[in-house]
Amino acid sequence: MMLKKVVALGTVAAMSIGMLAGCSGGSSESSAEVKKSSDGKVQLELLSTKAENKDTLQKLVDAFNGSQDKIEVQLTQPADAGTVLKTRMTKDDLPEMVAMGGDATYVELQSAGVLADISDADFLGDINESYMSMLYALNANQEEKAYGVPYATNSSGIIYNKTIFEENNLEVPTTFTELLNVCETLKAAGITPFELTFKDAWTILPAWNSMAPVLQPENFYVDKKEGKTTFADTHTEVLEKYLQLIPYAQNDYMGTSYDDGNKKFAAGEAAMMMNGSWAITEIRKANPDVQVDQFKFPATDDASKNMVTSGVDVLLGVTTSCGDVDAAKEFIAFMVKQENAQTYANEQFAFSAVKGVEQNDPTVAGVKADIEAGNVVDFPDHYYVNGLDLSADLSNFFLEKNNGKDDAANIADTLKKIDTDYDTLNIN
Repeated sequence: MMLKKVVALGTVAAMSIGMLAGCSGGSSESSAEVKKSSDGKVQLELLSTKAENKDTLQKLVDAFNGSQDKIEVQLTQPADAGTVLKTRMTKDDLPEMVAMGGDATYVELQSAGVLADISDADFLGDINESYMSMLYALNANQEEKAYGVPYATNSSGIIYNKTIFEENNLEVPTTFTELLNVCETLKAAGITPFELTFKDAWTILPAWNSMAPVLQPENFYVDKKEGKTTFADTHTEVLEKYLQLIPYAQNDYMGTSYDDGNKKFAAGEAAMMMNGSWAITEIRKANPDVQVDQFKFPATDDASKNMVTSGVDVLLGVTTSCGDVDAAKEFIAFMVKQENAQTYANEQFAFSAVKGVEQNDPTVAGVKADIEAGNVVDFPDHYYVNGLDLSADLSNFFLEKNNGKDDAANIADTLKKIDTDYDTLNIN
């Protein structure tokens, strides 16, 4: 499941900021009511926004409930969980705990002051510092406090067919020039280098999300929000390089859907895809025998600067509606135990933010070392203003390319449009 399909809390959450400002975290203490069952157990609701992990989460919740007799956690995973969550925000009826992505949803909740500060929890020492830093960067004013605990993570870059690479004596490229050379070799051999699925506009984002954080200025996110810089001044190279790769895609890349592209790639009709670990699951459904792996997107010719795009797919947080924060922290401590985090990683084909937990599936072996070493960068669209429809702007960019628009003019107009959309939404 593509993890970039985040649910924006938007206007409702913005309204909630004023309503809930008095609940702003800063302490793990809470004045909320402690809910208890008829037999005296503390009751905690865990609301998860990710439908795909229901069975695994329920297994872990059941294991926790059975491991002690003082706390009972109840898992809630409603359809359209994002809408349910924001509705409950406005009704001051939040669950005690949440499991969600480190994305726009987290930004809205943290900014609204409805997530408790649990920075004093001992188990934070078991979490990979790279992913803690990602959440700190998402916090209002980049506050270095834990309003959530990174749990499961992912990887994005370039998925490749190992058989095709081996048959053509190709090495995994480590620089952008090497990537272009691989494409030329494949094309000369009559093999389509890239299968692109731009009919589903969100699939245009993975390549942007891999190139932009490497090529943009270091302080871009803060400077952009403060009106000190623009996409037009800083992101030309991202689109220039994207355009260099498009000639190596199949002819109908604008009309190919994500599902159809995965099936074609699984059948060996192309050598590479620009996408994340979530796509590998779908590719293997189409062909369980296909031999694939993933490598980090080589955005520059300086191999030392290229990093794996990897974000927090699931974090665990405690809301200010929780009457017994210590009980909630006891549950999270159980979840981050290595054996439990390993169960989640294995069953959900995820990387883990918990130290010592490994993802050993061979289809992501090419990015494993970088992720474990913390050589990762978060998805940049997690840091853009909420509501920015970057995929629509990029989809139009490639439509204009196909319509014959001059590349320089197309790049300039697209980045100007992104700036305009961003600035319109950037309400400080």
